[in-house]
Amino acid sequence: MADNKQYHVAVVGVTGAVGQKMLEMLEQIDFPVEKLYPLASKRSAGKKVTFKGESIEIIEATPEAFKGVDIALFSAGGSVSKKLAHEAVKHGAVVIDNTSAFRMDPDVPLVVPEVNPEDIQKHNGIIANPNCSTIQMVVALEPIRQKYGLSRVIVSTYQSVSGAGNDAVEELKGQSQALLNDEEPETNILPVKSEPKHYPIAFNALPQIDVFEDNHYTFEEMKMINETKKIMHNEDLKVAATCVRLPFFYSHAESVYIEVNDEKLTVEDLQNALRDQEGLVLEDDINNQLYPTPLSAEGKTDVFVGRVRKDLDVDHGFHFWVVSDNLLKGAAWNSVQIAQKLIQQPGGLK
Repeated sequence: MADNKQYHVAVVGVTGAVGQKMLEMLEQIDFPVEKLYPLASKRSAGKKVTFKGESIEIIEATPEAFKGVDIALFSAGGSVSKKLAHEAVKHGAVVIDNTSAFRMDPDVPLVVPEVNPEDIQKHNGIIANPNCSTIQMVVALEPIRQKYGLSRVIVSTYQSVSGAGNDAVEELKGQSQALLNDEEPETNILPVKSEPKHYPIAFNALPQIDVFEDNHYTFEEMKMINETKKIMHNEDLKVAATCVRLPFFYSHAESVYIEVNDEKLTVEDLQNALRDQEGLVLEDDINNQLYPTPLSAEGKTDVFVGRVRKDLDVDHGFHFWVVSDNLLKGAAWNSVQIAQKLIQQPGGLK
């Protein structure tokens, strides 16, 4: 750390899956927390969370709850962030928001520390954490972009149900048991909780994550497209995405096709670039059947890449496979990393 300073840190949405992981990450890296403010909805107020062996009472997330807070990690949904993030900033906190509320706001930096840490210092009180599927992809894309240029990205995602929250995890469990018992599964959450039509996720694949936009892409797909361009500061980058929900619990996988600006690039060149990237592990040995899977990535903070291969028809085209734990690098860990970089950089908190 830059010094021995201790910080007052709030976690908003502390009872949720990501909020719990944020606490774990803060404790795991021994983040200099002088006082923890566990914040949640009114119905959770009064319950307890455990942090560094101490039982701490949950406080209702209200504007007044941010008095004295230095850093506020938000993961309680976009509506809560829109309601309370600016209130936290008024009280002097820097907000690191893990929702889509501010990601495309031109005045809010969208940060993946391995890719664009310099953008952290451009904040005006709020820093946005990108979408989970975007984060893992850009960690893999960045070393390639830096060394060889990047002109096109086409990604198909294979996303776990935990990306839709704890209720979706429970729905998958219940549906799986029902179908194994030859019973009709209940469908309440997926593909989109707010829409009336639902499909079972158990033993299924749902080519819809979030609502459809007027251009026939889903909101999740447009998040990947727009966020990638913003993080890489390249509006001319061609990006297309198809996002699919699959019936496993944790981690997201992605099949990524890229086109680079160097037609002489080899698979070995690409592997070496990936191998040197901070926060990325190359698992690519097909002779020994080595490649990452959602299960093997679960509980780990790194991004994993395998199946690197050259396109058979396009000289400057390549394919690879990317996997990462969506609750960790895709959410909680990336948020805590931003906080870590924030206090390490010259001047620390503004």
